[in-house]
Amino acid sequence: MSNDPSQQGISLKTQELYAIVFAARYLDLFVHFMSLYNTIMKLVFLASSFSIVWYMRQHKIVRRTYDKEHDTFRHQFILLPCLVLALLINEKFTFREVMWAFSIYLEAVAILPQLVLLQRTRNIDNLAGHYVFFLGAYRALYILNWIYRYFTEPHFVHWISWIAGIVQTLLYADFFYYYITSWKNNVKLELPA
Repeated sequence: MSNDPSQQGISLKTQELYAIVFAARYLDLFVHFMSLYNTIMKLVFLASSFSIVWYMRQHKIVRRTYDKEHDTFRHQFILLPCLVLALLINEKFTFREVMWAFSIYLEAVAILPQLVLLQRTRNIDNLAGHYVFFLGAYRALYILNWIYRYFTEPHFVHWISWIAGIVQTLLYADFFYYYITSWKNNVKLELPA
């Protein structure tokens, strides 16, 4: 395995879950045109997510540096509970709405394989640490956006998004603590065993 830290520490399992999240969420591409910008951005998210998975699985250089030994979280066991939850709790029982709810629930827990990988290796390079921090910051900022929209847009209440977003942010809380502590003390990021 290569000692190039820029290729290590990223969970393929998390990348696969995010690809499924975007595939389930953007099914509306086939039936509803919102805007050119919206369509392009959704296609970019899909293409980049599936490209990352392909590179980690198939690219001859990248796949050699993937840490398969530590990335052993059984992510397939996350899919079924998220789907069942989406079938039970959704805004409207249609295929697209169930898939949207599924994508929201799955996104909330998609980071788990990445967090487990980082905790198992304990040797977290800068790229992996920053990557996870900014994924979590993205969700935390999304919650601020929902709060703003709640007060400025009539009838903006998506409880599924709110609860899933809070759950996801809480999953990051422990990582945030260690990330900020290491940054403040100017030391290498390490997670407890």
